[in-house]
Amino acid sequence: MNQTAINSAALILNAIRHPVIMVDSDGRIVFANADAEDFFRSSASMLSRDPIERFVPFGSPLITLINQVRERRAPFNEYRVDISSPRLGTDRLVDLHASPIAEIPGAVVVMFQERSMADKIDRQMTHRGAARSVTGLAAMLAHEIKNPLSGIRGAAQLLETAVGDEDRALTRLIQDETDRIVSLVDRMEIFSDERPIDRHPVNIHVVLDHVKAIARNGFASRIKIVEDYDPSLPPVFANRDQLIQVFLNLVKNAAEAVGNEPSGEITLSTAFRPGMRIAVPGTQDRISLPLEFCVHDNGPGVSEDIRPILFDPFISTKQNGSGLGLALVAKIVGEHGGVIECDSSGRGTTFRILMPTWKEPRAGESYDHQEHTT
Repeated sequence: MNQTAINSAALILNAIRHPVIMVDSDGRIVFANADAEDFFRSSASMLSRDPIERFVPFGSPLITLINQVRERRAPFNEYRVDISSPRLGTDRLVDLHASPIAEIPGAVVVMFQERSMADKIDRQMTHRGAARSVTGLAAMLAHEIKNPLSGIRGAAQLLETAVGDEDRALTRLIQDETDRIVSLVDRMEIFSDERPIDRHPVNIHVVLDHVKAIARNGFASRIKIVEDYDPSLPPVFANRDQLIQVFLNLVKNAAEAVGNEPSGEITLSTAFRPGMRIAVPGTQDRISLPLEFCVHDNGPGVSEDIRPILFDPFISTKQNGSGLGLALVAKIVGEHGGVIECDSSGRGTTFRILMPTWKEPRAGESYDHQEHTT
């Protein structure tokens, strides 16, 4: 193969938005595209100095897969492989696609497809479905429960004037509990609001600064809040008030997770991540979601059994929580065409939101068309 062909192949592989490596017969990484360098957190020259075993956990299925491809001289795939390590980080779940190279004996090309992205796409529809189920429930509760509750409260008020002191506490309890149920139903009515979202170009850093100011003057007054912003980020196509509601909820959750720990810390970060695209149900359009917004805390983390259902309604890790906060966050993010995901471990929790950018509409094009970016 001449040098021109080699250079062309390298350009093509660098354009692939997945980590791709080539391992020679001695197990050394003789080629790594740009995404592979990011994935392994090393340059191609550094990767070529040591065998592949140095960069993955001991006994990794990746080594077995490479040996299998060599022995049978045929491509093999393996799905949902955990290659987490101190070097690569935690929660590194990947699909592996490995093929031999007929012209180079013993050489194997491996492509890594991170499951986190694929799982985000799969789960976003689940989050939206959960929010829709709450929408129907909220409409039913508002009609079927609030009217009888007002009658119960009125009757308790009348009884309060006619009973003795020892029974008056019971009538007050009835009124207080009725008010609490009405408050819960009022919160759920937010889910039944199906009006179109009024969206405009929004500077996410202005939103986060506003949320941070509220937090520092209230529930997070004693917690360190760190900013890690990309100042060149383009505007997000969203409703400013609803974004404030989303991040205020996430920051409050983070503050509650940290608690009164002296080392407690919340990090707000923004970044541009090109290449993330999802399909729009019922259409041929695809949405590009390059904007990444994260709220991270260094609290104890979310238990593993709760994580898959964290955005479902009535799921809460708080003793007196209603379990509607994150369901509402998922609804708002989903209606903006975005994706929300939670990554958690013993070292903390990160809520990651991916959303579309705002682009100047072309002549004759409305703002609403922005959500279907091809």
